[in-house]
Amino acid sequence: MNSKPWSHPVKFETSVGQFRIIMTTEDAARYLLNGWPIDDGEKLIAARRACLDALEDEVPAAQTRKAFIEACEEAGMYVMPAWQPTSDGSCSAQTFA
Repeated sequence: MNSKPWSHPVKFETSVGQFRIIMTTEDAARYLLNGWPIDDGEKLIAARRACLDALEDEVPAAQTRKAFIEACEEAGMYVMPAWQPTSDGSCSAQTFA
């Protein structure tokens, strides 16, 4: 099974000063199923379904990444913006949802 790497990792705060980075759909599925801080939520259920569907090649990894970010926000976790190089050599922060 392909782990379905994401175009950009998602770094999020699990508790004050504690961060985690998820880089693949497989890692996201494991965390959503085994380490998630809340037991229920509409976005949590959607993200779990998206991960499992992506691992079966039914949805693209980008859709799974977006669902994961939405579940993080629903759970009250801060998602760090990703840094993307710009054409002038500087960087800009984006969430890449």
